[in-house]
Amino acid sequence: MDFNDTPEEAAYRAQVKAWLEVNAAKPFVADNDGEGGGSMAASKAWQAKKAAGGFAQITWPKEWGGQGGTPIQQVIFNQEEAKHPVPPNPFQIGLGMCVPTVATFADQATKDRFVGPALRGEEIWCQLFSEPSGGSDVAAARTKAVRATDGSGDWIISGQKVWTTGAQFSDFGIVVCRTNPEAPKHKGLTMFWLDMHAPGVEVKPIHQMSGGSGFNEVFFTDVRVKDSQRVGALDDGWKVSLVTLMNERLAVGGASGAGWQEFMEAARSVPGLDGQAALKDASLREKLADWYVQAEGLKHTRNRTMTALSRGQTPGPESSIGKIVSALQMQDLGNTAVEMLDQFGIIDDPDLAPLHAAFHTSVMFSPGLRIAGGTDEILKNIIAERVLGMPGDIRVDKDVAFKDMPTGR
Repeated sequence: MDFNDTPEEAAYRAQVKAWLEVNAAKPFVADNDGEGGGSMAASKAWQAKKAAGGFAQITWPKEWGGQGGTPIQQVIFNQEEAKHPVPPNPFQIGLGMCVPTVATFADQATKDRFVGPALRGEEIWCQLFSEPSGGSDVAAARTKAVRATDGSGDWIISGQKVWTTGAQFSDFGIVVCRTNPEAPKHKGLTMFWLDMHAPGVEVKPIHQMSGGSGFNEVFFTDVRVKDSQRVGALDDGWKVSLVTLMNERLAVGGASGAGWQEFMEAARSVPGLDGQAALKDASLREKLADWYVQAEGLKHTRNRTMTALSRGQTPGPESSIGKIVSALQMQDLGNTAVEMLDQFGIIDDPDLAPLHAAFHTSVMFSPGLRIAGGTDEILKNIIAERVLGMPGDIRVDKDVAFKDMPTGR
């Protein structure tokens, strides 16, 4: 593991710092939705400025508006950008998952139509995968697409998706549909891109306990799409989805928010049961030590990933460790902090609560983070099978036609 920039990386970091010093957006006030929807005008303006400077998607080829750069250069830019008060990023899902998938499988005309506007922040995308009956099993999709009966070759989509981040302000989306119920569940799927404002598309925000509505239910009632909107081959949507899901692991990333340092500072001033500072409590100090060790482990796991990127290598499935550990820590730390505040823990007003209610935000946001980008169980399976070399789960439905699979009725 190498903790230092190479001379080339140091030079690139200096270039990024200089550009950000001149161009980084001024401080702003975001709406309280917790999912990057606040201050949309500021977000779009900042995205357009990054695109003009070539920093919107550094690893994308130059003909798409990127730099044709390396993953480590993108990491360096992200690190330096995080030091500035830039607006939230509602383009992360589109640029990190949706548009690369469309560009990988679509024709040149479709690439020309969508890549540039997405890169400049003119259009926002969402990912329509999860369904109420499917959980983290994307291949269990029941939303169906059938050929129109008028001979046009169009498709008619009907069904429901759920937990769709940013659907309420998205212009386009990629959707996985069941096109062949006679085939096993992984072999009868097809992906399409669609206009989120098309007739028959209904978005219903889900009110979260944090007060925001970052997730949505999306209903499709006889939504007509052209066959040219198909992404990849017919009934080959699982292969296409894997491209999206692999990008999702990188786009979702780990948890952020109040960490062990903030907790320790709060514990210095909050009185414990014996009247002394809560930090004097032995059990609390044990928790604090555990969080510190976890944080250091996560830091060095990220350093391993960065070292691989710096050497031109592809990081392995160890990246799944980041989210599963950090999301659990975020939840545990937030819950412990609120309990430590005793009766004052019920106060979540940012103007009154410690750290502007950062601990309360962790309590309310972390459960969703343990689902987004792969549940704890999915990530544990990835680590077990691909890191530890353990045998995969037994799949009794592997060769069963989707229409013949039990439905729970």
